Amino acid sequence: MARIKPVPEQDLPEEVRQALQYARQGLAQFTRRELAGAIEPMELSAHSPALFAAMQAFGQASGQLTAIDKRTRALAHLKAATMTHCEYCIDVGSLISRQWGLTDEELLALPNYRTSPLFSEVEKLVLDYAVGVSRTPVDVPDALFDALKKHFDDRQIVELTHVIAGENMAGRFNHALGIGAAGFSEGMVCAVPAGAP
Repeated sequence: MARIKPVPEQDLPEEVRQALQYARQGLAQFTRRELAGAIEPMELSAHSPALFAAMQAFGQASGQLTAIDKRTRALAHLKAATMTHCEYCIDVGSLISRQWGLTDEELLALPNYRTSPLFSEVEKLVLDYAVGVSRTPVDVPDALFDALKKHFDDRQIVELTHVIAGENMAGRFNHALGIGAAGFSEGMVCAVPAGAP
């Protein structure tokens, strides 16, 4: 349960109320079920309508990125989610990753990706990058960045970095406010937080 309550629906500006309803409908279609906490991060950001609008625009722009393939994006996103230990992000990220081509075995192998035969060398570089960007302080050695540049152009690296940094922002927002898993991956294999047994 989140540490603060959402703004009562009757107190929301009409455009925010409509955006939340649209998000609920979209997630119900995506997941094929109604989930109580499915849009909790959006509901809490609605405490600040200007922030809500900015986050909505940020999310829409992020959804239109095309320079990196979905599998690479899913790996980067989910590894960053496991680094922040955000239950909500891992929950939804596992569902999206599965739909974007990751297998249950790969989801479970993320903590040991370096030694897993399930990931290519390029995917291991992407995962190393997600770990480095997600550390505090950020730890991306020149050798890692140079290795990435052998496989990705500048636009791809910018988008990859955006995916990882955006997930860190979302994960830290959700974790700090006590937003937990919403049940996106209920009954399915889910990735585990970094360092979990």
